[in-house]
Amino acid sequence: MTDVRAVTEADFEDWHRALSTGFLREPVLSPEELEARRRQFVPGRLLGAFDGDRCVATFRSFTQEITAVGGAAVPADAISNVTVTPTHRRRGLLTRMMNRDLAAAKERGDVVATLIAAEYPIYGRYGFGPATWTTEWTVEVPRTGLDPRWSGPGDGGRIDLLEGAEVRKIGPELHEKLRRVRPGVVSRDPLWWQVVTGAVRFYDERTEPYFATYRSASGEVQGLVSYASDDNWHHKQPHNTATVKWLIASTPEAERALWHFLCSIDWITSVKSGHRAPDDLLPFFLPDPRAARVTTHADWLWVRILDVVRALEARTYDAAGGLVLEVVDRDGLTGGRFRLEASAEGASCAPTTRSADLTLGVGELGRVWLGDESLTRLAALGLVQEERAGAAREADALLRTSGRPWCPDIF
Repeated sequence: MTDVRAVTEADFEDWHRALSTGFLREPVLSPEELEARRRQFVPGRLLGAFDGDRCVATFRSFTQEITAVGGAAVPADAISNVTVTPTHRRRGLLTRMMNRDLAAAKERGDVVATLIAAEYPIYGRYGFGPATWTTEWTVEVPRTGLDPRWSGPGDGGRIDLLEGAEVRKIGPELHEKLRRVRPGVVSRDPLWWQVVTGAVRFYDERTEPYFATYRSASGEVQGLVSYASDDNWHHKQPHNTATVKWLIASTPEAERALWHFLCSIDWITSVKSGHRAPDDLLPFFLPDPRAARVTTHADWLWVRILDVVRALEARTYDAAGGLVLEVVDRDGLTGGRFRLEASAEGASCAPTTRSADLTLGVGELGRVWLGDESLTRLAALGLVQEERAGAAREADALLRTSGRPWCPDIF
């Protein structure tokens, strides 16, 4: 029988070979890349399935915080690096690794588990639900209507190019400002900043990114962008694309200035936005919003509730009301019948014997926790059972948010 167990340091190279195989990457890493990857090794948080001496499935989790509605930082079990080698599929290896990890997360006191799903059908059966969505735009610069002579923000701020070391100094504080106000944003540890600025290399980058910052008239850092460019000319004419790797900002003015900057770079004729929130302001920063064409719209961050009471009490509510939820969790990690009482002053949630207003799976609770999904829509799809007429509409008024949650990161 294939053995599922925690990976040791001695297993790490074989584990990583299996990871690369599962993701269809070159299975052999250079010694430098392997040493860089060892920075992610935390005893007990890497799992593997071993057939004899060979690793045939991989799983990694790590400590994370996710911002709930209202700004609270909620402890999360972030899941990544999930693979099963093609020769060992359909043998329950993922289920064994997932069950082991989620049980450990529950024991640690994590409120939720999170992941970015490579494939949609996999994770619903483990109680995850898509809680945020992502949209990518391609901006056709000549169509934007922007002044091609744009030479900088007109609000007294300025844009400067930076080196990676400077980004590592100023980036974490800016990200914390964003994380305090945007539900769905996840924490970034120092290793994240080292990797995206090239101080630590997991893979050989073909193109080194550029970094630019927006500073307000007072000198405050309010925006950062990382981007790369290709080199594409046809008949002596440039057709180059700037691809945004990530862009964060604490003010709309900073966002506007950075997008205008990217569209003003000589020889750039299109800008790919990278992963943005579906309600991102980008198209409307342009005189002609049709110049920003949607090229991707898909599910992004998936959430698995591990503690119903703490999850619902961690977030805020703009409306006041009460709701009884019957939460079904077939894996037994959480679930039961809960009475939620909420108002702008706070919320309380506790087990109850009162009749349920709504019955839903733990995955559907994950979908609505960050305020993006509609319980009315889920009820229409047959994914939520309305036990009392009108309860889904009342729940939407209580749980949904005015702005959509957003997770800027892939992990």
